[in-house]
Amino acid sequence: MTAAERGRRRRGRGAEAAPQPGRDVNYRQLRNPFPLMEVFPADQIADMHDTALRTLEELGVKTLLPEARKLFKQGGARVDEDSEMVFIGREMVEAAVASAPKSIACRAGARRRDFTLELGSLVFQPGAGAPNATDLERGRRPATGQDYLEFLKLTHHFDVFQMISPQVEPQDVPTHLRHYFTTRAQMELTDKFPFFFSRGTPQVMDCFEMLTTARGLSDDAFRGHAHCYTIINTNSPRTLDIPMAQGLIDFARHGQMSIITPFTLMGAMAPITVAGAITLSHAEALAALTLTQLANPGAPVCYGTFTSNVDMKSGAPAFGTPSHFQASLAAGQLARHLGLPWRSAAGSASNINDVQAANENQFGLWGCLMAGATVIIHSAGWLEGGLTVSFEKLVCDAEVLNMVAELCAGAQAGPSEIGFESALSEVEPSGHFFASGQTMERYNTEFYQPHVHDYANFGTWAERGSVDANHRATDVWKGILNDFQAPAVDNDRIGDLHDFIARRTADGGAPPES
Repeated sequence: MTAAERGRRRRGRGAEAAPQPGRDVNYRQLRNPFPLMEVFPADQIADMHDTALRTLEELGVKTLLPEARKLFKQGGARVDEDSEMVFIGREMVEAAVASAPKSIACRAGARRRDFTLELGSLVFQPGAGAPNATDLERGRRPATGQDYLEFLKLTHHFDVFQMISPQVEPQDVPTHLRHYFTTRAQMELTDKFPFFFSRGTPQVMDCFEMLTTARGLSDDAFRGHAHCYTIINTNSPRTLDIPMAQGLIDFARHGQMSIITPFTLMGAMAPITVAGAITLSHAEALAALTLTQLANPGAPVCYGTFTSNVDMKSGAPAFGTPSHFQASLAAGQLARHLGLPWRSAAGSASNINDVQAANENQFGLWGCLMAGATVIIHSAGWLEGGLTVSFEKLVCDAEVLNMVAELCAGAQAGPSEIGFESALSEVEPSGHFFASGQTMERYNTEFYQPHVHDYANFGTWAERGSVDANHRATDVWKGILNDFQAPAVDNDRIGDLHDFIARRTADGGAPPES
């Protein structure tokens, strides 16, 4: 074939090739593709596990809820009612670990949103539980109901967030009614896997009733799968308070998932070393896990840790540090030692969405990824060590999570990808591949398309106004909110949900209990 003929072949194929439609991505059921790292040798991990068991046996856990102490005692633990201390034998812990499911099927509002939590799977949540919200237009402020709704819409928009997080606290909604507001919003504005706080049995039972009403679930169907989850924070060191213990029991008895998350800051609520802090975290997680299995053997539970260091100059929490990274790796080793799905976290201590915030969040994120975390919370938007969630930062961090999700799909190297016929043989030496058949077939679909990053050269970027990523993110979140469309809902069920909320509100709601 002559050069002219090859040229005609190139032009002909390029002219005939019809570009594919835009990319169709699925970030909903991800698997972690990265090789796992270890920070400690296997024998030292075994020693940490053994020391955690010894801690529970000899030092015990202060358990403030009488019902929890009763369950522990019935299970064989030694309980001192005067001091409220519970001493848990290792046989009890081992039996609980054996009964906890190694794989948890999570049912969302739509079947395409379902996912499974197990070692190797990967799920992201945005920043959670912040009392404040911030964005470049309205500034930093106590979070409101409007902020909650807007963050919920952003979380729904980005496919890479598979679970709804606690997001922000809507502080303008009274605490005895707040759970009605947040649950109604989750039932109406998203079909993703919902979150409920554990703030006393009355509020939890209300939330369960609202979910089953809105989604048309019988009691058996609800108890048969995990349809929602809560986050349980132990009060480190070695304390399990009343609402957290009650939440573990309530969720376990109804077959719903608890994510157990000791918050062990090195040098503050935990030993200053990574090994010491993670050993304490492991002990507390095992105690809480044991309580779930005493309440309902086989109840879905996700092992977790949130361990980083404090700034020893100020005492403030620090995130995205080398110690945070190492703590995630150690937690991953202990989770694999148990065989359980587990939760870790990214996050940032920066006060604004700047380079410090990006560095800390990404370094913490990669610690989670290399540790093999199943659920990564605070993966987007978190500032000030959890005091604030930023609209712009959520958008910027979601860009990174999308890129990680792209890597989860892997790469192919079959004949069509190698492209001997459609690319290599079509282009002469010193030519270009812009018009090759392979390029024309794939140019709309081959590469990830960013929503906030700008790949234009300096001149073009300057002509467009020299807008930085932080300000571009403002336009992104405003556009998402402006164009937001909620998923379809059953109007009769939503009507029943509204009736339930109106009735319970008239009855006085449900104050949080402790």
